[in-house]
Amino acid sequence: MTEHSLIEPVTGKGPGLDLTLPSAPVREILERAFAEDAPAGDITSQLLIPADARANAVLNARVPGVLSGATVFRDAMQLVDPGTSVELLVADGGRFGAGTRLARVSGRARSVLLAERVALNLVQRMSAIATKTAAFVQLTEGTPARITDTRKTTPGLRVLERFAVRCGGGANHRYSLSDAVLAKDNHLAVMTGGDPARLTELLLAAKAQLGHTTHFEVEVDSMDQIEHVLAAGVDTIMLDNFTVEELKAGVALVAGRARVEASGNVNLETVAAIAATGVDVISIGALTHTVAALDLGLDVELTVG
Repeated sequence: MTEHSLIEPVTGKGPGLDLTLPSAPVREILERAFAEDAPAGDITSQLLIPADARANAVLNARVPGVLSGATVFRDAMQLVDPGTSVELLVADGGRFGAGTRLARVSGRARSVLLAERVALNLVQRMSAIATKTAAFVQLTEGTPARITDTRKTTPGLRVLERFAVRCGGGANHRYSLSDAVLAKDNHLAVMTGGDPARLTELLLAAKAQLGHTTHFEVEVDSMDQIEHVLAAGVDTIMLDNFTVEELKAGVALVAGRARVEASGNVNLETVAAIAATGVDVISIGALTHTVAALDLGLDVELTVG
């Protein structure tokens, strides 16, 4: 195995690509995870492993990818036992090859074994998201399109999964329903009562109630809605499930009067063509809701102290 094969950090089009995690929500997630996984301790290790046994372990990559969750892995180990030493060999956002040693762990064997599954589950999922995001970002290089996530995240893990998207070079959409206005098809159906002629009027009335710093986005699913929405002076217009040709026509019609977001039917086979239409943002729910854990393993050697 190579000791350290970090190639380079992933770069992307996100605003600043902040690769830091707030400590409080991470600790809360870890505490919930350990309360679920070991509510009364690890009875297997307590039965089989001597109390004074020490463990030296290596977090190994069995496939190539982009790392996310290195600090979460470390924090999980040290929440169980502050005496556990964790040396991170590859940073969050770093690319690695198969066989790369990502981290070294040393500490009480019982502590390492108790923390192992929670620590691995999170770093494997986060790295899978980062790796998938990086593949989308790479396919849109040379275009202005920004790859973003959506709210299709695992309940309770949004802060980690959104961080993983940034590690892969992507950007984050609104964090929650409280952060920005995004009027989707169901909102519009209720608002207009089926009368599309009222759309501009209703959107203008709604916008007048907002503070000047609140972002206003509206989703449309047909070309004939675009002018009605633009007339309300929205910030972003989302073209939902448009074909590539429709996206080109939509971008031309908007003509810079609002930011254009493409959503729906986005995958690794279609994203390059979508980006080439001139859209500003491509939002992809599959970045977080459809991922398989990246194959990372913790290989442990035990020595009795």
